[in-house]
Amino acid sequence: MFFHIVLERNMQLHPRHFGRNLRENLVAKLMKDVEGTCSGQHGFVVAITGIENIGKGLIRDGTGFVSFPVKYQCVVFRPFKGEILEAVVTMVNKMGFFAEAGPVQIFVSNHLIPDDMEFQSGDMPNYTTSDGSVKIQKDSEVRLKIIGTRVDATEIFCIGTIKDDFLGVINDPASV
Repeated sequence: MFFHIVLERNMQLHPRHFGRNLRENLVAKLMKDVEGTCSGQHGFVVAITGIENIGKGLIRDGTGFVSFPVKYQCVVFRPFKGEILEAVVTMVNKMGFFAEAGPVQIFVSNHLIPDDMEFQSGDMPNYTTSDGSVKIQKDSEVRLKIIGTRVDATEIFCIGTIKDDFLGVINDPASV
């Protein structure tokens, strides 16, 4: 799920960046440092949408760097248990498959794949129905449901299932 939230961060800026472009340099450094990162508490920072406030700088003793408290608005992505996502399969093996939905990696165990699908090994491993009409392989697009999440300090891991109504393959690259 995507959220629009306000976060705060202390940004350290080298004295060579001072001058008329101080604000632009600070915003550019903030975007470079924050966008694309993950915090376990808030999720993946997708984009900074605005700067609310830049506080007064505090000179760091001995270094000359200045620390500015910056309050900014951003869009974050945080997956939740029970959420339905569309993902792209990145790897298939006999234990199940891995898929990616944006920055989050989701594992779907072979126990959470419908019973009528069997693993086929070979040069392109896949899960195929007995009649061959549906195939899950690398680069397939699947709709899945998140049944569990584990949050670390800098990463979020998910477990998913396609063993439910309206879940499964939505686009197979082999059929194109």
